[in-house]
Amino acid sequence: MSVKISVNLASEPFRRTRPMLVASGGAAVLLLGLLALLITLSVAQKGQAAQALQNIARLEAQSRMLSAEQAKLENVLRQPENAEVLDRSLFLNSLLYAKGISWTRLFDDLEKVMPYNVRLIQIRPQVNSQNQISLEMVVGADSSEPVIQMLTRLERSPQFGETLIHNRMPPSQSDPLLRFRVSVNYAQKL
Repeated sequence: MSVKISVNLASEPFRRTRPMLVASGGAAVLLLGLLALLITLSVAQKGQAAQALQNIARLEAQSRMLSAEQAKLENVLRQPENAEVLDRSLFLNSLLYAKGISWTRLFDDLEKVMPYNVRLIQIRPQVNSQNQISLEMVVGADSSEPVIQMLTRLERSPQFGETLIHNRMPPSQSDPLLRFRVSVNYAQKL
C-alpha cells in the first residue's frame, strides 16, 4: 500500500486566479462605465438647473415689470378725476358677474334637491369678492319637516354647501305656508 503525498517544491504554489482576475476586470470596466454615465448625467443636470434659474429670473423680472405697470395704472385710476370711471367700471363688473349666473342651471340644480312639497317663493343670488355665489331664498311648506329634508339634501349635494336658516315666518291669512328665509353657498362657476 502506497500513500501519495503531494509535495510542491516550487517557491510559489500554483493558484487558479485567472477567472478571478477576468471577473475583477469586467467589474472594473462596468464600474467605469457607470461612473462615466453618472458624470454625464450630473453635467446635464447642472445645465438644466442653470437654464431653469435663467427662466425663473426672467419670469421674476416680467412679474416685477407687470406689478409696476399695474401700480402705475391703479394710481391713475385712483385720481379724483377718474374716480367716477372706476366706480362705474366696478359696478359694470359686478353686473357682468351677476349676469354670468345661469338661471337654467341654478333651477335645474335646485330641482334635484327640493322635495315635491316645498315651494320656492323667492331667490336672490349674490356674488362675493372671491367670486363665490350665495343664494338667499325664501321657501314655503305646510310643515317644517320638508324644509329640514331640503336643507339636508342641500348640504349633501356637491353643487351646494353650508346652509343657514335666518328666520321662520308663520302662516298668514293670505299665505297658508310656513315660510323660511334660507341662505346657501352655490358652487356654479362664473
